[in-house]
Amino acid sequence: MEERGLSSRPTQEAERDRRLGNLQTPINVQKLRMALHAKAKEEPGYRFYLLYDKIHRRDVLDHAYQAAANQGAAGVDGVRFEDIEAYGEERWLGELAERLKQKDYRPEAVKRVWIPKPNGKLRPLGIPTITDRVVQTAALLVLEPIFEADLQPEQYAYRAERERRTR
Repeated sequence: MEERGLSSRPTQEAERDRRLGNLQTPINVQKLRMALHAKAKEEPGYRFYLLYDKIHRRDVLDHAYQAAANQGAAGVDGVRFEDIEAYGEERWLGELAERLKQKDYRPEAVKRVWIPKPNGKLRPLGIPTITDRVVQTAALLVLEPIFEADLQPEQYAYRAERERRTR
């Protein structure tokens, strides 16, 4: 039986749904990701020089916000999802896109909290701001299909929906 890589559509969709909380990816974002993956797969030596403009695309930021909106506490800035909704999600995303376009965006410090472990010790946990989570997810949406194209089917480490198979 032939092994199918992550370039197959069902595998990409399963991986995307698992990571983004079963959130349906908009068609425009799917097309962007498939185009980036196809270019990286067709021309392994190709250098992607202009990706920043794709990170601040409104559809990419909208999807990144929706993926981040289902989880998490406020970061060091204290901004919660409820605060963004009260301010206006569209307005907030528009201002974030503009900050990214103007290259004024700078990530904030990560809030450190300590989670108790069953053995009584504490485990550190870093909580980024919502803005940082959205930008990180947008970067993931753009960069992931490029790097996935370079990986061989037998490479499993740190890949979603991939685990080592034994014979």
